[in-house]
Amino acid sequence: MSRSHRAVLAALTTFTLALGACSAADQRSNNSGTDGTAHKTVTILTHDSFALPDELVQRFEEESGYTLKTTSPGDAGVVVNQLILTKDHPTVDGVYGIDNYSAHSALNEGVLVAYTSDHLPDSAEQYVLDDALTPIDMGDVCVNVDHRWFADHGMEEPETLADLARPEYAKLLVVENPATSSPGFAFLTATIADAGTDGYLDYWAQLLEGGAKVDDGWSDAYYTDFSGADGQGDYPLVVSYASSPAETDGATGSLEATCTRQVEYAGVVAGATNPEGAQAFIDFMLSDDVQAALPESMYMYPVNSMIDLPEQWAANASLAESPLLVDPQEVASQRETWIKDWTELFESRS
Repeated sequence: MSRSHRAVLAALTTFTLALGACSAADQRSNNSGTDGTAHKTVTILTHDSFALPDELVQRFEEESGYTLKTTSPGDAGVVVNQLILTKDHPTVDGVYGIDNYSAHSALNEGVLVAYTSDHLPDSAEQYVLDDALTPIDMGDVCVNVDHRWFADHGMEEPETLADLARPEYAKLLVVENPATSSPGFAFLTATIADAGTDGYLDYWAQLLEGGAKVDDGWSDAYYTDFSGADGQGDYPLVVSYASSPAETDGATGSLEATCTRQVEYAGVVAGATNPEGAQAFIDFMLSDDVQAALPESMYMYPVNSMIDLPEQWAANASLAESPLLVDPQEVASQRETWIKDWTELFESRS
């Protein structure tokens, strides 16, 4: 996604750490303080949604002795591409923001090294894909519904992906292009999980022929075209996040049968100058205070199930009990094919 849901909301209350990309020379020259060892810079590659409260970052730097520096080239897919392009001459020490849809691309390229944090909670074990990736947070991509719109128009709300393909609902739906948007690609995998690799293009043909709108990114879809958000758009159904209704006080909701799970990971980069600093950063991201800050700073759910969610989340932002999932290895091997085939279908209907 060109601009994340989590970043939009985090900017209101948090200190955003996303900085412009720095040259390798600059990063290396800052890797030691005046004494050479007491104070080092740890450079972390992140997606463009990374934001944490200022006081937590200061605490990390004081307790670890490392100055935290981040560089953010784009969303999860761009992060992995950056790691692959620089794997022979890495410019960062660690990475945060690789998701389960791009994880195996990183693993297959050998850009990460093994690290298992002592702080990994038991509830996160189910999300471990490899000992080089540490699960940090998670969320669901789901179709959101504007309850008020459907009540005002005397229509029943759809419930399933099959419902959305019906003409009366397809024309009310705005989705994101899976070639340019992370939630768009996540939703594409949900339709593949539901309809199968042999049926998902037929399903999308029904959506497009029925009048579903395709936006390039989440921000336009949610904040401009969705009727339940600030833009007061014309579409009462939108592909967004299970956490989105937390900001609307129950005026919107998510359709649980359409949800797919997104898990975000951190790792130590192979060939890093400061791997110990990257390990310290991963431990920091698993700390109780950071896990508790994730919902309101990055609009993601902590992987630690013992962390209490904010009141609005507990009431209006539940995770799906049975999300639609595709095996991450299949995603890695078929991603380009799926996007190519979807794009050809979309262009033929445009």
